[in-house]
Amino acid sequence: MSNSTRCSCPRCSIRSLMGPVVVTTIGILFLLSEIRGGYFGIGRTYPVLFIVIGAILLGSALAPMDGHAETPGVPPPPVAPLPPQAAPPSYSGSPAGQGQ
Repeated sequence: MSNSTRCSCPRCSIRSLMGPVVVTTIGILFLLSEIRGGYFGIGRTYPVLFIVIGAILLGSALAPMDGHAETPGVPPPPVAPLPPQAAPPSYSGSPAGQGQ
C-alpha cells in the first residue's frame, strides 16, 4: 500500500469520478443499443461519451482547489537562471550629421 495522502479538494474529487462515470456511460450506451437498437445504436450515441468527458473536465477546471494536498517529498521544478544582461549602449555623443 502507498503511504501517500489523498487530496480531498473539490477539483481532485471531481476528477476522480472520470473512470467510473465513463464506464457507466459506456454501459448505458451499450444497454440502449441492445434494448432499442436502430436509433440508439452505439454508432449514433458515442458522442454522448465525449460530452460526459467534457463535462467532467469542465467541472474539475472550474472547481476550487481549497485544501489541495501537494505531493510530499517532490521538490518543485528548478527555475532556470536568467541570462546575463548586456550593458546598455552609451548615448553620450551624437553621431555626425544628426541634430547639427
